[in-house]
Amino acid sequence: MSVRIDGVRLKGREVVRVARRARNGRFEKAGLAAGAREAIARTRAYLDEHFMRDDAPLMYAFNTGVGLFKDQRVLMSEMAEYQRRSVYAHATGIGEPFAEDVTRATMLLRANAFASNYSGASLAMVERLLACLNAGLHPVIPQKGSVGASGDLAPLAHMAGAVCGFAEAEMVFRGQRMPARAALVKAGLSPDFTLEAKDASALINGSTVSLAVGVLAVEDVRRLRKHADIAMCLSLEAMRGEKGAFDPLVHKARPHPGQALVARNILRIIEGSKRCDAGARDVLFPDENRAPGQGAPPRVQDVYSLRCTPQVHGPFREAFAYVDGIIAREINSATDNPLIVPDQGGYACISAGHFHGAYVAQAMDVLSMSVTDLASISERRLARLIDPTLSYGLPRNLLAGKRGLNTGWATVQCSMSALVMENRGLSMPASVDSIPGKSNAEDHVSNSTYAARKARTIVENAEQVIACEMLMAAQALSLVAPLCKDYPLGRGSAAALAALRDVIGPSLEGDRWYQTEMLQALDLLRSGAVVEAVEAAVGQLE
Repeated sequence: MSVRIDGVRLKGREVVRVARRARNGRFEKAGLAAGAREAIARTRAYLDEHFMRDDAPLMYAFNTGVGLFKDQRVLMSEMAEYQRRSVYAHATGIGEPFAEDVTRATMLLRANAFASNYSGASLAMVERLLACLNAGLHPVIPQKGSVGASGDLAPLAHMAGAVCGFAEAEMVFRGQRMPARAALVKAGLSPDFTLEAKDASALINGSTVSLAVGVLAVEDVRRLRKHADIAMCLSLEAMRGEKGAFDPLVHKARPHPGQALVARNILRIIEGSKRCDAGARDVLFPDENRAPGQGAPPRVQDVYSLRCTPQVHGPFREAFAYVDGIIAREINSATDNPLIVPDQGGYACISAGHFHGAYVAQAMDVLSMSVTDLASISERRLARLIDPTLSYGLPRNLLAGKRGLNTGWATVQCSMSALVMENRGLSMPASVDSIPGKSNAEDHVSNSTYAARKARTIVENAEQVIACEMLMAAQALSLVAPLCKDYPLGRGSAAALAALRDVIGPSLEGDRWYQTEMLQALDLLRSGAVVEAVEAAVGQLE
């Protein structure tokens, strides 16, 4: 097992390795670190010895009902049935199920929360959860129905019911959706599993589904950051832009670290470029509105979508750093209720509010807004690339071939504008909305699950927009390559173009099935191949 969890050291990249298939089609497995297993067993043995009796003090969810039934004792003779009914009562999810990677990330993160040894859950339950994960058993978890306080109760109840083999629950096993009991048997596990005291509450408490979606979104944005700078540089060189706006002396005057970082990246990518020099601007492009032999008018300064890239990509970088810190801490947090803490040689049970998803909700809203703006400025550069009056003479619609018979790449830009508009609507903060629930027992909720779901969609849309900026800027550069043979691209830009062209040839004869190339560009972005090529040429980007 390559990922050992202890509730302290799990990283987002490790969550991705367990949640998503490797190139060989397999998942990495996960298991409890030895120290975590011993600690969980030791704590649980103490609780069983000292508190699992009918005259013990009331301990929320251990021997009481939940919500407004917090003062109602549950007898030890009723405990197994209480655990079962608690899961049933909360299995109220609706809508399409979460994707496989979200389900797997949820199972891993819930087990990691238990590994921190604050939950008081039984060791058998934690190991059952990991056994299902490692067997490739994926509970069917509806996406809707959680408000992100008292945790993601509804979706986690569906996960818990499947892990326990409840008749109504479902799992996906080897690509087939089936009753959970049948899936468990096919995987070689017993279809029956009995929860012990607190196990049900431990499984369903905590905003772990929100966190799982958030972790995957953050890791995808981590990969997206450098691609955004590379895509901009390809557009800048295609439009023969000015370099002065990225001068470090300029950014010293407004010393935000994010914008200075982006400016450094841009200068590194375009280092050695002659395409952004005045001489290259005198080359007459196909649809440029000036006479042959007439020099280009002074550029003076570029439009905002080029010149202000550091001032837009920079705040995004700093917002991402904030979000990344929140999610990194949340990955290794105990988020259910109550918590079991050391106390004078034993343990005490303390009710608190770590299940509340406000940290995740607000972080996801920040991520949504910043990534929406990142995609928005990228789409504005795309719009310039297809319009010769804005691109300084690049062929209209980046078209090669007979005009009229062919339409060109304007349709791709149109689809990207649709994604940007969708992102703008989705970036309305979810964390500011709260409707009290459960007879006002939950009088303030976080809405973290919806915040995370929206963020994931926004990130996926932004990936496609930026992939298409690279694709269309590459088309522009290929179209004018014969004219600009004396004005080479920067080393990083040339490497990015070559990486794209290794997979996607230029469109030089007219229209093609553009969706194929859009998806190829997206796959390239997600593979990291373009960044690897650029960094091999110019060194590590920031």
